[in-house]
Amino acid sequence: MANNILTIREFLKTVEAAKHVQFASLQGVKVAHEAAFTAMKDHITKLYQGVEVKHSFEDENGSIFDCIPVNQQPALKGSSPAKAPSMPPVEKKAVAAATPTGERKPVQITSQVTAGQKDKYGNVMSCPEGCIPMRRITLEEMTRFATIQHFFLKSPLGEMSPPTADPSSGGTAPQQFAPQVPATHRWAHAYQNVNNLGGHSYLNLWDPPIGANQIFSLSQHWYVGGGGANLQTAEVGWQVYPGKYGSTKPVFFIYWTADGYQKTGCYNLDCPAFVQTSHAWTIGGTISPWSVYGGAQYEIQVAFYLYQGNWWLYVGGTDAAHAIGYYPTSIYKGGALASHATEIDYGGEVVGTTTFPPMGSGHFAKEGWTKACYQRDIYYFPTTGGAVYANLNPSQGWPNCYTVQKVNYAAPWNDTIYFGGPGGNC
Repeated sequence: MANNILTIREFLKTVEAAKHVQFASLQGVKVAHEAAFTAMKDHITKLYQGVEVKHSFEDENGSIFDCIPVNQQPALKGSSPAKAPSMPPVEKKAVAAATPTGERKPVQITSQVTAGQKDKYGNVMSCPEGCIPMRRITLEEMTRFATIQHFFLKSPLGEMSPPTADPSSGGTAPQQFAPQVPATHRWAHAYQNVNNLGGHSYLNLWDPPIGANQIFSLSQHWYVGGGGANLQTAEVGWQVYPGKYGSTKPVFFIYWTADGYQKTGCYNLDCPAFVQTSHAWTIGGTISPWSVYGGAQYEIQVAFYLYQGNWWLYVGGTDAAHAIGYYPTSIYKGGALASHATEIDYGGEVVGTTTFPPMGSGHFAKEGWTKACYQRDIYYFPTTGGAVYANLNPSQGWPNCYTVQKVNYAAPWNDTIYFGGPGGNC
């Protein structure tokens, strides 16, 4: 054990020695049977095959991150990563309306890693050059799900991307929208059906509470193509998900699916899909500080940009230096996102059972700046080149619980949405 964290060799020995019967009686364990438990053990072992851990540390959520060489991560296994481009600049936009901030400006979080920062055990909370921080998946985390497939799902209760028409509107549902909205999901979001290579916004950061019988609350981007069982997405944002992360603090997350959230997809680096190239961000790691109602506001800048066969993810800036990694289009198996997306989508999502958690700040969109959650400076990359501001369609299927409003401000806010609400019985 190095500074109170098991070395990777010690950790893998505990995984190898673990027995289903030892876990089955523990509180919170939902693993269905011994075969499912064995599959979870095998998955952890395979993730670390041939991987050399240089250094480990623990974040504020209690998640352990192992610093591993870039080319040893599960999605590369010895290959060299691609080189990131800078994103095209967005068009200038003249809007008469002022920005909402006055003297108080939002604070941009530019990295989860601060030079010299140490965890509670004294471990430096960063990785050396040439390494990336990979969140250590444990059996304690995986066994909170029935099977390994439930662990990979965006929500263990089933999921889909937001409907691009209000389910209460009575209109014809678009192709990607199943005949009945899952009872476990609620959204307040804004979308545009347009061929694109990704998009951009600043996400306002909050820490909504998750109660009993509630699963998660998030703010994110969706880039979507295809429909039905062929629905494909690339997703990024922040999320409070105690059932996965074992904590109520927001984390920075990514997700993908190539088949409508059925048999493909996973969070973060939980399966071999995303190639991380930067050590500046811990994907699946705590992100802080978060905003205060009526007070200080914090945000992160994120974008996806499809370039030469890779969906590049940028955090904290739009130049190549702020690219943190990519989803190779090979994971989409020749489907829609192998060439471009057909929809951009921004906003909030919650999952619950008997009740639904707060979204964003827990306050409705109409309260606006410092009180409602927002995403600002929303633009996308057309397949024809360049970058243009979005023309979003707000969608709020459960306005008694969550609402969304679109506002056009002057730079640097530009196209903005406010969204959120208290949740409850929706």
